[in-house]
Amino acid sequence: MTTFSNRVEQISISGIREVFEAAGDDAINLGLGQPDFPAPDHAHQAAVDAIQAGKADAYTENKGMYELREAISARYSQDLDVDVDPDDVITTAGGSEALHLAMEAHVEEGEEVIFPDPGFVAYDALTKLAGGKPVPVPLRDDLTIDPEAIEEAITEDTAAFVVNSPGNPTGAVSTEEDVREFARIADEHDVLCISDEVYQYFVFDGEHYSPIQFAESDNVVVVNGCSKAYSMTGWRLGWITGSSRRIERMIRVHQYIQACTSAPAQFAAEAALSGSQDVVQEMSDTFEERRDLVVNGLEEMGLDVPTPKGAFYVMPEVPEGWVDECISRGLIVVPGEAFGEQGEGYARLSYATSTEELEEALEIMREATEAVQ
Repeated sequence: MTTFSNRVEQISISGIREVFEAAGDDAINLGLGQPDFPAPDHAHQAAVDAIQAGKADAYTENKGMYELREAISARYSQDLDVDVDPDDVITTAGGSEALHLAMEAHVEEGEEVIFPDPGFVAYDALTKLAGGKPVPVPLRDDLTIDPEAIEEAITEDTAAFVVNSPGNPTGAVSTEEDVREFARIADEHDVLCISDEVYQYFVFDGEHYSPIQFAESDNVVVVNGCSKAYSMTGWRLGWITGSSRRIERMIRVHQYIQACTSAPAQFAAEAALSGSQDVVQEMSDTFEERRDLVVNGLEEMGLDVPTPKGAFYVMPEVPEGWVDECISRGLIVVPGEAFGEQGEGYARLSYATSTEELEEALEIMREATEAVQ
């Protein structure tokens, strides 16, 4: 008789992917976090050149090409004034694999992982796949995660806690004070802080801070990638950085599930990271304009919506039946409960699409709001 592992039986298909893949061709899709910009031309060209020259035909180092890891290291130096040794970086199949490596290398069977609720769907699933116990922590009213709530949730069985700023699905940005507290908690409680920073370059109000800037121990690992910053979601190129001893354990996992990331993607990522960053600023400026359009439109409908300070998501409180009403009218949005129990009564909208589609979407939302009130 065929049986399946309990770890797999505990998880299901992501609510985000279910909505995305069920969308009709004519639907306006605000359900997926995928920028509508092209990847940088110089990234495209670097991959083409590498393929044509035969440089992308072979395995790279398990961690990824040294030149790419040097480019990643340089970004940390320039952007956060943090020294990262290229040898302390593993390139991964997107940020999702990076999160997986962190969980598999650090979470024992039955140990707890604390993460935000609502939060990115992978945190709960990857905790279960690693044999851990999910400990979701409700957010503040402004949808940021409270360091005090994390600290109160820590027990002798806690292996790690996850922070995500700017956040998915909320668009919330943690303050410097809160990020310093995340680092202190990791240090004082000797638990791992997994900092998911894939939306680092999309901060509209305030600045981006990372726990790696403030931690005095090596109890912080950072996940990032090219998917969002360079509109390279399909290239599946992310990375994780941490101390040498943590990287050595995570590479043991990576070498068996991935061997190395796609070589053409590595050449493209190196070019994106080391070349002109104008496209990143252009996207950030555009997303800020779209944020204002969407937030103003939702507020005019009478919906309660915390103003997101980063990423490209907004998470309004919505009336019962609102999500279904939108979907029935050809507008794809994701119900908040897809991101955790505390997301019930909310919806996540991605504004990583054109202004024209957003204006059309807002009209549909107005109709849906009137229909359910």
